Parts: sequence; structure tokens; C-alpha cells
Amino acid sequence: MNDDHIRRIRCVGALVRDGRDRLLLIRRGRDPGAGLWSIPGGKVEPGESDPEALTREVLEETGLAVAVGDHVGSVERPAPGGLFEIHDYRCAITGGDLSAGDDADAATWVDLAMFTTLRDRNAVVEGLWETLAEWGELPG
Repeated sequence: MNDDHIRRIRCVGALVRDGRDRLLLIRRGRDPGAGLWSIPGGKVEPGESDPEALTREVLEETGLAVAVGDHVGSVERPAPGGLFEIHDYRCAITGGDLSAGDDADAATWVDLAMFTTLRDRNAVVEGLWETLAEWGELPG
């Protein structure tokens, strides 16, 4: 199959940590991955840069304002009728109060023990744990 004809949907994800090295996760309220925990993020809208999309998505989903930092890595995941191309960035909190919104039905900080428990319960989106481990980005 020729890769050139696959519809690719650019998305962004935020790796946000608090002062205790816990990672910010949201529980998805809608598909794909409804009911599963993931990092905040979503689709890049036409005309948006990755940082603009990420700032918007994190605010909508978590109530937190962030400054977008370094690009950490990219992954591809199946999407309806194509592929999600997800570009993940480190982000620093600049303001706001944590509260779930938009398509997130919960938002919380997780340490490694809690993240491991969520993974063991199959409550994390597919591939997130493995990708973060490969990148050296698991919570503390």
C-alpha cells in the first residue's frame, strides 16, 4: 500500500510536570480513547502552529495556561480514515487552575506508582506508557 495516499491528521500532545515531577494526565471523555487516560492535546487546526494548538488544547482540557518548550518526539496512531501524527512537546505551567474541560472528563497529576497502576488496569491509551518510557519521560 502506498503511504502517500493515507490521510494524515497533525496532532499535538503536552508533557506537563508539576514541582514534584508528576505528569499531567486527562481522562478522555470522547473517542478516540473515551474513558482512557492520556496526556492533554489534540488536533492542530488549519492556520495554527503546533505551539498555538497545544496552548489552546491544554487550556481547554485542563484549565492550565502553558508555555510550549522542546519537541520531545512524534508517534503515529490509527485514526478514522487515516493516521494521527502526534507531536509531543514539554510544556511549563504559566497560570490557571487545574479543572477538566472540553473533551476531558477528568484531569490529574500522576506519579510513577499511579501511572503504573493505570497502565496495569489497561486504563491508559495504547502506546503511551511505552513511548514515554522509550523517551525517558515517565513521571517521577
